[in-house]
Amino acid sequence: MSERKKTNIILFSGDYDKVMAAYIIANGAAAYDHDVTIFHTFWGLNTLRKDEKLQPKKSFMEKMFAKMMPRGAENMPLSKMQFLGMGPKMIKKVMKKHNAMPVSDLVDLAKEQDIKLLACTMTMDLLGLKKEELMDDIEYGGVAAYIADGEDGAINLFI
Repeated sequence: MSERKKTNIILFSGDYDKVMAAYIIANGAAAYDHDVTIFHTFWGLNTLRKDEKLQPKKSFMEKMFAKMMPRGAENMPLSKMQFLGMGPKMIKKVMKKHNAMPVSDLVDLAKEQDIKLLACTMTMDLLGLKKEELMDDIEYGGVAAYIADGEDGAINLFI
């Protein structure tokens, strides 16, 4: 029996369209029977943030980062054509018209397909993100955890 191929994605971007691409690729790879890991670091961690406003104990700087970063996948900006916030609304309307899944649904599908959603703990510390602010049923680790998954990867992407 042959060993399953591995697909590993470093999700650095917090732009809606780039996160969408990462999750489409991840779900596609899982459908092709790959073991998939998405390592969420820096702005990519916003994908895993809960939508609700939580108030864990934070330093002043951590509170400032929290206010500047979007909460959850559906609140992220586009990489291009932001148009003072109208761009994301326009693209979501077009996506709905064409029956394309929104990022939040792609994240749910990834969980259903047992894609490993790995949150970078070093970046969480730098940005002041607490575990209770992120989704349930995800994993936490640093670069070593990602490298352990990625060293045998057939596909390794940085988005």
